[in-house]
Amino acid sequence: MKKFILSIMMLALLTAGAAFAGDYVIGEGDGLDISVWGVRDLNVSVRVRPDGKITIPGLGDVKASGFTPKGLQDDLSVRLRELVKNPIVTVTVREITNSKVYIFGGGVNSGVYDLNRRTTLLQLLCTIGNTPNSATGAGPAVAPAGAGPAVTASAPDFKRAYVLRNGKKIKEDFTRLFLNGDMSEDIVIESNDSIFIPQLPDKNVYVLGAVTTPRSIQFREGMTVMEAILDAGGFTRFAKQNSTVIHRKEGGKDSTIEVRAKDLMNDADLGQNIKLKPGDYVIVKEGMF
Repeated sequence: MKKFILSIMMLALLTAGAAFAGDYVIGEGDGLDISVWGVRDLNVSVRVRPDGKITIPGLGDVKASGFTPKGLQDDLSVRLRELVKNPIVTVTVREITNSKVYIFGGGVNSGVYDLNRRTTLLQLLCTIGNTPNSATGAGPAVAPAGAGPAVTASAPDFKRAYVLRNGKKIKEDFTRLFLNGDMSEDIVIESNDSIFIPQLPDKNVYVLGAVTTPRSIQFREGMTVMEAILDAGGFTRFAKQNSTVIHRKEGGKDSTIEVRAKDLMNDADLGQNIKLKPGDYVIVKEGMF
C-alpha cells in the first residue's frame, strides 16, 4: 500500500511538472524552483543568470536557458544519477521575465511588453493604448489661429500592420480583428514576436492663422491653396495675404512654399494658386497693417 501511494505521488509530481512546462522556453532572468524527490538538500530556488546558467548543489553550473521546463527536468535527471539513484526532478517556472513581445511603429507607443500569460493579439492591442483615432481615422487637432503647424497625433494604420515571428510575417492587416470584431482573425502571441503598427497616412490639409475658421479639411484631388482658404472662411481683416505659406513634408523632408495670395486674388496671378497635397499646412500670417 505504501509503495502504491508513493508511486501515485511520484506520478502526480511528474504530471504537474509536464503540464506546467508546456512549450515555454526558459531564458535569462527567469526564476526556477527545482526539487528532487526525497533529497531535501537538492531542492533549490534559482534565477537564470545572464550567461544562461544556474547553480545546482553537487553539479555546479548547469545551462538552463534554451530548455523547456520538461527538457531541463530530463537533463537534470541524467546529470543527478551520479549523486542520486533514480532521481525524480521537478522544474517549475516561478517567475517569468524572459518572455517579451516588441511593439513598434509610428501609430503606437513603441515598447517592450512582458508576456507572462497566454495573450492574444486582440488582448495586446487593447492594452497598448494610443488608439483614440483608429476607428475614425481622424487627423490631428488644429492649432489656434496664428499658431504654427500643429503637432500631429499619430493614428494607427491597422491595415498595414503585421506580426513578425522568426523573421517572417505571420499575420497582416488587423482591420477585421480590431475594427470589425472578427474573432476568427485573432492569434496567440508568442515570446519574441514583434508587432509593427505604422501611422495612418494623413488625408487632411490644415488651414491655420489669419482665416475666419482655422480647421482641418478633408483633402480632395486637385484642391488648391485658395480653395482651402475659402473652405476655412476666407481671410480675416488682419491677414497678410501675400505672406501665406504652405508647410509640406514629403519623402521625409520638410519644405516651405511661399504663396502671394493677394496677387492671386487682385491680379489673377494663377501661378500662385498652388495645388495642395495631403498633410499640407496652409499658414496665413497676421499683421496689424
